[in-house]
Parts: sequence; C-alpha cells; structure tokens
Amino acid sequence: MNKDVQADPTVVSIYEPFKQKMEAEMSRVIGHADKALTKEKTPETLMGNFFCEALLWMSAHYAHNTADLAFATKGGIRNDLKAGDITVGHIFEVMPFENTLTIIELKGSQIRQLADYIATTHGQPIAGMTLTITGNKVQDIKIKGLPIDDNKLYKLVTYDYLANGGDNLVLLTQSVSRTNYPQRMREGLIAYVSELTKAGKQVNADLDGRIKIN
Repeated sequence: MNKDVQADPTVVSIYEPFKQKMEAEMSRVIGHADKALTKEKTPETLMGNFFCEALLWMSAHYAHNTADLAFATKGGIRNDLKAGDITVGHIFEVMPFENTLTIIELKGSQIRQLADYIATTHGQPIAGMTLTITGNKVQDIKIKGLPIDDNKLYKLVTYDYLANGGDNLVLLTQSVSRTNYPQRMREGLIAYVSELTKAGKQVNADLDGRIKIN
C-alpha cells in the first residue's frame, strides 16, 4: 500500500468520528509548564523528579496513604515535557505503556540494595529519599530526612513493571507486601497535572540534590 491507494469512503465514514474524538482528547490542554522538564543522562533530572513527586501524590490520591518514597527508572520515562501547554497527548508520550500503580513494602536493608542499584546505574528517579554516592558506592541514605533504619518497613510507590522485576530489579519482587492498583501511570499523571492546574500551579520541578555524586 502507498499514497496512490485511495481511501474507501465507506471505511472512512466508520472510523472518522472516532478519529476526531481521539484527536480532540489528545489535544486537550490540562496544564502548563514554565520550563522544560528534561531527562538528560545525569544522576538527577527535572523530569525524573517531577515523575516521582507525581508517584507520591498518586499513592496519597489513590491508595489514601502516602508512600515513604518513590522510585522509577530513566528508561521507563519515555519523553520530556516541553515548556508551554501540556496536553493529554504529551502525557501519553511520557508513559505510553499500560503500567499500573503499585505500592510495596521493603525493609531498610532492601532499600540499601535498591540504593546500590541506583548508584551502579549512575542515578535513577527517586523522591522521598536522598543519596550520597562516591565511586558507585552509597555513602549516605536518608528517607524523609532521617537516616535509614535497616529493620524498619518502608512503603515504596512505583509501577508494576518494576515491581515485577523489570530492568534487573529482582530485589523488588522480594517485597514484604505488595498492593496493586488499577490506575495506569498515564492516568495518574493526567490527574496529577490536572490537580496542579486546578490549584493554580504550574507543572514544575527543581534539581534539589536528592542524588549527590562525589
């Protein structure tokens, strides 16, 4: 098939209303960013920080119990958000997969293993936790501003792909408990951006030193 093949008017008449409806929804503006949120190959990124803060919000909004920390991977976040209007379509570009919200409980000692993974992969998106890394080794870990306790249980919010061991994260399959939610990541992101807009806020993020590499 090529451009010389003429469209069948009967077939077009069937799908055109659905196509127009989909295009209208994808173009719907849900928020505004005053600066680009990018995901360059650095230990901490604006897009990663935004995404994980959104995950913490989702844990409170959908699970009604804010997680202690959030974790994602750079590869799982598929696109930047440009400065200016943010549409539903832009969120689909950020998270085009069918990944759904997941909250797991891990002991502090398991969080240390996760921190080692973050160190050896030169930084990954996190929220609620700060790391100091020297030579691919974690020197300091704090969760919600406090030193990590190896025997304490912490709630981590992420998405099912990672909780299932994706991206070589087998350690997340060994959680003490796990709760799955039906909300897709893009649905949560759309709700989060819409909530910011409703509150009169811009879509924004800052580099705050949550991952420091010496």
